[in-house]
Amino acid sequence: MLEQCSRQYAPRLKLTPNTQASPKHIGTGKWRACVMILGTELSEVLAFAGIARNLVTYLTDVVHESNVVAAADVSTWMGTCFLTPLLGAFLADSYWGRYKTILIFLSVYTLGLITLALSAWLATILSMGLRRAVVFLGLFLVALGVGGIKPCVSPFGAEQFDDADPGERDAKASFFNWYYFCVNMGALLGSTVLVWVQERVSWWLAFGILAAVMTIAFIIFVSSKKVYRFQQVQNPPRATGPLTTVCQVAVAAVRNRNIELPRDSSFLHDKRNSLHKIEHTDEFTFLDKAAVVSSGKAVTEEAASPWNLCTVTQVEEVKMLLRLCSVWPTVIFFFTVTSQMSTTFLEQGKVMDNRIIGTFSVPPAIVSSIEVVSILLCIPAYEAVLLPLACRITGKERGITLLQRLGIGLVLATLTMAYVALLEMKRLQAASPVSIIWQAPAYFVLGAAEVFTSVGLIEFFYDQSPDTMKSLCTAMSLVAVSAGNYLNSLIIAVLAWATTWIPEDLNQGRLDCFFWMMAVLSSVNMLAFLCSAMRYNYRGK
Repeated sequence: MLEQCSRQYAPRLKLTPNTQASPKHIGTGKWRACVMILGTELSEVLAFAGIARNLVTYLTDVVHESNVVAAADVSTWMGTCFLTPLLGAFLADSYWGRYKTILIFLSVYTLGLITLALSAWLATILSMGLRRAVVFLGLFLVALGVGGIKPCVSPFGAEQFDDADPGERDAKASFFNWYYFCVNMGALLGSTVLVWVQERVSWWLAFGILAAVMTIAFIIFVSSKKVYRFQQVQNPPRATGPLTTVCQVAVAAVRNRNIELPRDSSFLHDKRNSLHKIEHTDEFTFLDKAAVVSSGKAVTEEAASPWNLCTVTQVEEVKMLLRLCSVWPTVIFFFTVTSQMSTTFLEQGKVMDNRIIGTFSVPPAIVSSIEVVSILLCIPAYEAVLLPLACRITGKERGITLLQRLGIGLVLATLTMAYVALLEMKRLQAASPVSIIWQAPAYFVLGAAEVFTSVGLIEFFYDQSPDTMKSLCTAMSLVAVSAGNYLNSLIIAVLAWATTWIPEDLNQGRLDCFFWMMAVLSSVNMLAFLCSAMRYNYRGK
């Protein structure tokens, strides 16, 4: 009776015809499928970068917003783009599966791009207020579309490899790096070619190109369905999703708080023949009470309810989330730093000498593409040089741990903020405009920081998450980006109210003070990360 009830309420994985018995089948999955998936992600990032890289310029020059308002709006929009993945992850893990979720949200994304193209095309006809409304409608449709793609693409790609096959397992280990490589290839095209079209041709043509690219990506993704391997969540009546599991464990633990824990964890309730069984750990033992059956108490339908009694596997899944949550807050500020590339770095670049050779000049948004070039160079260098070297030195399979990889990125981000603070001090003191080329080292080092922290964070949350919560935990890494952007928006709003550091004319401001403040806060954040990392216990250890 108890086992029947557990099966009824627990989230179950349905293996589709492509994955019966084993996900390894001739003609499906592996790199053949991943090429299509990575192509879809490349197109999505091309569109995202084509908007985000130069959005602050569009808002100041076309929509006529002030520096402070434009910077805050860009940070808020980007924060929303990385918050909506929570919705997409929930739908993917609980109801639709990753393939269907990507499909639906691709459609919404494309609609948002069409709306943006129309807003730019009809700019001379629409009133200022109506134009602004249409622009933000398009932007937030794009933000919604992002929510179903970003948390699902990387797990969906990882599912194309069989962990039971050593060759495919090794291929999956490289998938995350090449996933991020494709992400940044799209970002490079978006921040160079698309920015050039925006600045030199027209905004509506640039947005129209993005809409066309996303339409083509949608068609290719749909037409490749037969080569994918699927792992979809089955939804019987009263089935639970990952968020429901968290709530059930919390409620059951509180209800059973007065029950004494058995000394032997084997007496805790668990399903005997589960395909996704997780062994008991000794951390967060207060949650173990959710899996305790009171001695001498008959296992009734009510007692077997998941709101009264959970399995050890469910409890351990929640423990994994708590471990991830201990690290999660300390990576937020890293993305507050990286958000400067689309806000204050661009505004700084607009008051610098943007001539590169002779009279040839480039928009600040194109200079920011150095960050993407850095990533494209550093990812292969990391795999071909740094990783093998670290493996020989440490004797570990990964060379360095996932948390060490995150920490290196945090250090580089802090150094970047100190550099741009010194650069701004020099710019304010100079008699003539300082060349925008001096921004290049900041973009390059911050790009290297992203190779360590951004890529590492995706792999960390995927590797350390429960099997039934991969999309949700991938979304958590994206929500860190969201929180970082919202925090930047809040900081800028507070500084606009309390100081004159970021005025309309930056030559009359103290942007250097803002950058120094960010460097100090980033240093404090590094200490917090170090404390969390030292206490973290990796999955399976």
